[in-house]
Amino acid sequence: MAEVKPAAKALEDALALLAAGEVVALPTETVYGLAGDATNGEAVARIFEAKGRPRFNPLIAHVSSLAMAEDIAHIDPLSARLAEKFWPGPLTLVLPLRESAGIHPLVTAGLDTIALRMPRGFASGLIERLGRPLAAPSANRSGRVSATTAAAVAEDLGDRIRLVVDGGPTPVGVESTILKVEDGRLRLLRPGGVTAEEIEAAIGVAVERRDNAAIEAPGMMLSHYAPGAAVRLGVSSLQPGEALLAFGPRRAAGWERAVATKNLSGRGDLREAAANLFSFLKDLDRHGAKTIAVEPIPFDGLGEAINDRLKRAAAPRGEHRD
Repeated sequence: MAEVKPAAKALEDALALLAAGEVVALPTETVYGLAGDATNGEAVARIFEAKGRPRFNPLIAHVSSLAMAEDIAHIDPLSARLAEKFWPGPLTLVLPLRESAGIHPLVTAGLDTIALRMPRGFASGLIERLGRPLAAPSANRSGRVSATTAAAVAEDLGDRIRLVVDGGPTPVGVESTILKVEDGRLRLLRPGGVTAEEIEAAIGVAVERRDNAAIEAPGMMLSHYAPGAAVRLGVSSLQPGEALLAFGPRRAAGWERAVATKNLSGRGDLREAAANLFSFLKDLDRHGAKTIAVEPIPFDGLGEAINDRLKRAAAPRGEHRD
């Protein structure tokens, strides 16, 4: 079971676990978050694994300073004004991702944008000491109510993680508001701890809502990155001109003829496979094959999320996938 430790005594333990690629439940002003190093693919995969998250939805990356945010994303003038007014606090901004950001693709679910937030309190100090951003969705099993106390986290996730940092009840109690600036217009992607009225009063720009929008942020995921190549699933043999996304120690017949091959995990480890998924798909896409053939992947554990992602990548182009 997870150790529940007061925030005043938990910093070094939390740092050690995060540096080792583990996950930690920690308090923020909104709800408790399940945090992992946003630059470490296996750490991010552990977040999905612990939550039992059925799909690789994008995650919010948490920073400790505006300088850290600027290293990760391109910040337009209006977003900078929002950050100046509401950071640290319960506001998340969706911004264009820098190529040099170092954020693992599992955090963004393959999108070219990233959701960034600067939290208050223990989380901010932890990120500053770690020197890297933390991916941190709510610390609860997928589909359950977000936790606002350490006891609620321990009850829900105590058998799946090693440390819960107890910072008392969270003061806001709902997730952050998510905004995106687009051509000088301000779009609300998810309501949360900062109201649209507060934002409009502070910035002097109307907050727009859009129904049935394509996915752009955590909590909205309807579709994911799809490669330019077609994707063929569950293959037992390769066809001429295909690239191969492999899994495990055994190869599909004719694999030697593949335009290019990437193995998600030679030892058949689903956590390793999850960490490699987005980057390997993109890498194979660069080789110019018309089709990426994918070997069968088990559906247990993280395999469910991996197969869900691959099914979406294989869907006919132009579909709005749910």
